[in-house]
Amino acid sequence: MTLPHFDLSELIKTWGYLGLFFVVFAESGLFFGFFFPGDSLLFTAGFLASQGFLNIWILVPLMVVAAISGDSTGYFIGNKFGDWLMKKRDSLFFKRRYLLEAQQFYEKHGGKTIMLARFVPAVRTFAPIVAGMAKMEYRKFISYNVWGGLVWGVGMTCLGFFLGSIIPNVDRYLLPIVGAIIVLSVLPGAVHLWNGREKNAISKMFHV
Repeated sequence: MTLPHFDLSELIKTWGYLGLFFVVFAESGLFFGFFFPGDSLLFTAGFLASQGFLNIWILVPLMVVAAISGDSTGYFIGNKFGDWLMKKRDSLFFKRRYLLEAQQFYEKHGGKTIMLARFVPAVRTFAPIVAGMAKMEYRKFISYNVWGGLVWGVGMTCLGFFLGSIIPNVDRYLLPIVGAIIVLSVLPGAVHLWNGREKNAISKMFHV
């Protein structure tokens, strides 16, 4: 199936395991990885594994390791270069507002942010960086990191594999399924942002 302008299936077939590892690693903790399509990428990779293009027994552990190691790298980046990032201007590869959103998310949810942010695009990239900036105890961080990496890496990949295995001619529905995943993955972040703006507006009205 050919997706207009941006065919994840063809890109994954071209990239292979190494490319998949890099994208998941970068999106999990390198500040320039926020624009990578993590959820849809994992799902599509799982789907391709169900069609025999990839080996699910290699794919799943590789994606989990990429997610966990990416978050740990993000933690150390935040720990060492957090002040520099806060002063850095926006560019194609860096958006300061995502860093601030992740910071708000962290202040609200604490250590659980590392797990919850796995399912919120952009925030999942900056959450480990913020944890490092906040000097979160690494032993605590790594426990949330491992659980989050397992749930996200195994869950999204196996969902694609499962649906690809049980639905006849599932390739016909791949585009709308991936589209739905993108919408669902963006929704929590959009709701969180909207609620934040509403609270700010109310605060200004009543001078809270």
